Amino acid sequence: MASTATKSLASKKPKTATARKSTGGKAPRKSVAGKAVPAPRESLDGKKKRYRPGTVALREIRKYQKSTDCLLPKLPFSRLVREVAMDMVTDYNEGTVGLRWQSSALLALQEATEAFIVHLFEDANLCAIHAKRVTIMQKDIQLARRIRGNWGGLS
Repeated sequence: MASTATKSLASKKPKTATARKSTGGKAPRKSVAGKAVPAPRESLDGKKKRYRPGTVALREIRKYQKSTDCLLPKLPFSRLVREVAMDMVTDYNEGTVGLRWQSSALLALQEATEAFIVHLFEDANLCAIHAKRVTIMQKDIQLARRIRGNWGGLS
């Protein structure tokens, strides 16, 4: 019984694709590897192309919303974390005690820090919009932190 089932499956030939005439669809996009921003074109006068106000800002917004990597440089952040930790250790122990850090621990701290800052700026942006402004000011960040409370909106 099993041999007849395998014979019937083996005897069926898959359909071959036949060539068809193009229906005139969209042409594939040309991808330029390594270039995120198009190079500024020079006009006949030799001047650099000026984008309209807001165009470059919107391009940067799309770029940073699309990316998932860390925005702060890793080495300066690592130095800052180590410096703050050493200050805390020497304050409590009154001596110089060396601390060792796993790279994953530093990366976790950096990602949490960036998430906190991004969330703070989102709230500050809402405060600025509420005040009928588009520019974030120091008072917007202070208000956002005050509204959040002690834990800073972390749940």
